[in-house]
Amino acid sequence: MLKYNTIRELTEAAESAGKKMSEVILADQAEDMGKTEKELMDKMASDLAVMREAAEDGSKKDVKSASGLTGGDAYKMKQANDDGKCVCGGIFSDAIAKALAISEFNASMGRIVASPTAGSCGIMPGVILAYQDANGTSDEDCVMSMFTAAGIGMTISKNATLAGAGGGCQAECGSASAMAAAALVELAGGTPAMSENAAAIAIKNVLGLVCDPVAGLVEIPCIKRNAGGAATALCAADMALAGIESKIPADEVIIAMKHVGDIMSPTLKETAEGGLAATPTGKAMFEEVFGTKK
Repeated sequence: MLKYNTIRELTEAAESAGKKMSEVILADQAEDMGKTEKELMDKMASDLAVMREAAEDGSKKDVKSASGLTGGDAYKMKQANDDGKCVCGGIFSDAIAKALAISEFNASMGRIVASPTAGSCGIMPGVILAYQDANGTSDEDCVMSMFTAAGIGMTISKNATLAGAGGGCQAECGSASAMAAAALVELAGGTPAMSENAAAIAIKNVLGLVCDPVAGLVEIPCIKRNAGGAATALCAADMALAGIESKIPADEVIIAMKHVGDIMSPTLKETAEGGLAATPTGKAMFEEVFGTKK
């Protein structure tokens, strides 16, 4: 049985068995939960379908959050990419559009899959769905890659935190980026060690990222940070697939993230008391939503 104490444990288990990281995680979870691998695959496939629906519904022009503060940006991004107006284009801009869509759909009270949290729900599915659309990847391969992402997420949760209230947005969007990067590497044919390096690089790139939701809502700047998290995942995956290694091991990066979160000011951990939430515009938005001054 895997203990999910370290990402290195997952890598070594896969390497020693000559399998993908997802394969050893799926087998372990099936044994631990007393279910068949097919049952777990079917459940994950259902989650993938929900992610796809959220990406499609969240891309519609009339999507608006309950607060009225956000909505419609995913539609703009998709249109710009479809029209060839994006600087990067292709899978990169599509992943950004899908990450925005799913996150905006969440803010509009739509059904999403927390991956690993609702606040970071657009990153992993945005990346995986964009890769699938660009390469014609099967649902089965996408589902398997999500088990790799899950293993990374469980390990981070055990050693640090996935909550913005506990560790800032580095814990939410950072963890989601790490999960997405590791999954993407596997989808692209990379090794378990490459997935490990991708996860490390992704977290390093957002180390110290604060959680400062305007008006206390998971909308501003959360939605755009989902787009940024998708970009980070793509960047980390490409570097890892090129053979670039993280000089600091993934497990040490996770511990560093925990330490940074522990010393981070409470005003920057989902309290809406600092950062962007404390700007004049942020305070005005609070008053707009709640009718009282912050």
